[in-house]
Amino acid sequence: MTDPVPHRRRVRYSGKNPRRFEDKYKEHSPEKYPDTVAKVVASGKTPAGMHRPIMVREILEILAPEPGKIAIDCTLGYGGHASEILPLLQPGGRLIGLDVDPIEQPKTEARLRAAGYGEDVFHVRRANFAGLPKVLAAEGLTGVDYILADLGVSSMQLDTPDRGFSVKLPGPLDMRMNPNKGQSAAALLAQINSDELAALLEENADEPRAALLARKLAGRSLEKTTDLAQAIRSALPNQSEEEQDKSVRRVFQALRIAVNEEFTALDTFLKHLPNCLNPGGRVVILTFHSGEDRRVKKTLQAAYRGGLFSAFSDDVIRPSAAECGANPRATSTKLRWAQR
Repeated sequence: MTDPVPHRRRVRYSGKNPRRFEDKYKEHSPEKYPDTVAKVVASGKTPAGMHRPIMVREILEILAPEPGKIAIDCTLGYGGHASEILPLLQPGGRLIGLDVDPIEQPKTEARLRAAGYGEDVFHVRRANFAGLPKVLAAEGLTGVDYILADLGVSSMQLDTPDRGFSVKLPGPLDMRMNPNKGQSAAALLAQINSDELAALLEENADEPRAALLARKLAGRSLEKTTDLAQAIRSALPNQSEEEQDKSVRRVFQALRIAVNEEFTALDTFLKHLPNCLNPGGRVVILTFHSGEDRRVKKTLQAAYRGGLFSAFSDDVIRPSAAECGANPRATSTKLRWAQR
């Protein structure tokens, strides 16, 4: 007779605001602990494992979804924007959600299925928006009525240490949206030379000290996010803590963009965008840093001048002060739109 397995109690929820990601199980189960989640949101923070959609009101006003129409959410993420658009497409309409993240995509699909959206109105594809024409062909479509692309990193990715996106939490220096594809940020950093890294820091993040940091970081073996953050700060001993922190964020951003080939994907998406919209169709794009916004602005402007769009947002639209106060992650957002 074997000895019974001793019962092990779950670790208690430590305090009102546990610091470790792993301890925040209440926020990971919003259906069980709605009061806890509500308190986190009311404090202006994003609950662990969740993502708060940005500029929902502005997006819905611009897209103006109607019943029977077809929409594509190019960056499905947590499904916040999709869940607001889907009801407005009914009856008769549908939304196609794209995402490359094999970890978060199944969770979002399950969440929206549980909300009552079946395959007839909500279809999910594991795809990068650079392949939008292929997605349309696979769906038997020549164009859609609404396209949304939220280019930001999701809160779920930022808040999960194992993904390696955050500068605040120790984790593997990875940063891949799809951890099954390509090389990690650590591998890139170990292989790149200083000239290449300097160019990457300038192009992807407008880092003013790109050359200096490249000399200090290129070719180094740094396995954890905290190792890289410390190496950046050590390379800038004469800078204030605030300036060091800014460079840390910019270097992380530049490496993330490179690892995921974000600019290449964005350029391809923008190139095909006009032909993926039905006549009168509208697109909204949310950007979060100057490199993205420059590309979107110039491409939409050129397409408008070339007659591919009938209208576009000459001026950028920003989130309200109230939204930024309630959700600090919205602060850097820029919205641009265009109409076929």
